[in-house]
Amino acid sequence: MARLLLKGGQPVTRYEDADPDREMMVNYTHYDYLELAPGATSKRIEAAYAALLERFQYGKTDAGQDLSGLVRMIHAAYAVLSDPDQRKAYDAELSHEAAAADAELQSQLDAQALPGFTRVQQVPETLLAVLPELAA
Repeated sequence: MARLLLKGGQPVTRYEDADPDREMMVNYTHYDYLELAPGATSKRIEAAYAALLERFQYGKTDAGQDLSGLVRMIHAAYAVLSDPDQRKAYDAELSHEAAAADAELQSQLDAQALPGFTRVQQVPETLLAVLPELAA
């Protein structure tokens, strides 16, 4: 289960599992701060920005939690996503980071693969020999 915490105005996600003291930093994107999907239109970006500013108008919650760091991140996200050139460069950077993360995950999964089978499509030789008989 993931839960959003704020430490020093910066979001931190804490994972509650076997080690409750373990905390991991999560890389939020500008799209996350504006609660948008990456393909959002410029009008949708402006509407989301205005709605978030209204929701966090005073930079504090009813419980007194300071949200000024989050509000600064919302402003920074809007500054990047509202400029077409900056948004294009940012999207390219996100794409590159996602490809690198996918490659790292794939290498970790390949390292943990069961011996003898590296892909689901690989069928043992003994089963291949029996398949024609079963199909008849």
